[in-house]
Amino acid sequence: MSTIQQNLQDVRSRIAAAAQGCARVPEEITLLAVSKTKPVAAIAEAIAAGQRAFGENYVQEGVDKVQHFATQPEGATLDWHFIGPLQSNKSRLVAEHFAWCHTVDRLRIAQRLSDQRPAGMPPLNVLIQINISDEQSKSGIVLAELPALAEAVAALPNVTLRGLMAIPAPEQNYQRQLAVFGQMSDAFQALQQRYPQVDTLSMGMTDDMAAAIAAGSTLVRIGTAIFGARDYSPA
Repeated sequence: MSTIQQNLQDVRSRIAAAAQGCARVPEEITLLAVSKTKPVAAIAEAIAAGQRAFGENYVQEGVDKVQHFATQPEGATLDWHFIGPLQSNKSRLVAEHFAWCHTVDRLRIAQRLSDQRPAGMPPLNVLIQINISDEQSKSGIVLAELPALAEAVAALPNVTLRGLMAIPAPEQNYQRQLAVFGQMSDAFQALQQRYPQVDTLSMGMTDDMAAAIAAGSTLVRIGTAIFGARDYSPA
């Protein structure tokens, strides 16, 4: 068994334990393998171990991987999520190659994604990013801005509003993690009441997934626990 295969088993076991601990069904929670900076060989190992949903933070790197695996037998079964900050000049590449974008935080980006989604492709699934910890260094809107942006995004023809995403400030205390995630859960449930297609709450990473799952996360973004530490040194 490869290290990545073993790591995936371990992460899935952690997800299952967290779900069962709060009376949820593990199948309600999607594991998104964050593969940024990782080579295609590592992704191929994860695919061989049954992983199908992958998250990329950097547009061109992600597009290269999408195109690579599109030529492989398993390519049609993969689900590619863009989870990094998105600049307007890169929106076309995301619209043309990804199935999901987690980081919509202004109408201009959502409008461009809708306008640039190729005819014949299904609508791009989008999540609105919430800056739940009000950090200056992070993208996302404050919760007070959500109703207006959600209404505008939901009206666009070539994207589908599926829910919310957040990256809270790092916090080691479980109860404090739970309190922040609880704010996201409340906003998510309010959004669901207005938009029946909303079904995805993307929150929780390696160090806080248990609290995220307890608060209602439907998708956790896990990178290091699957692929190991990332190497950001120049090639």
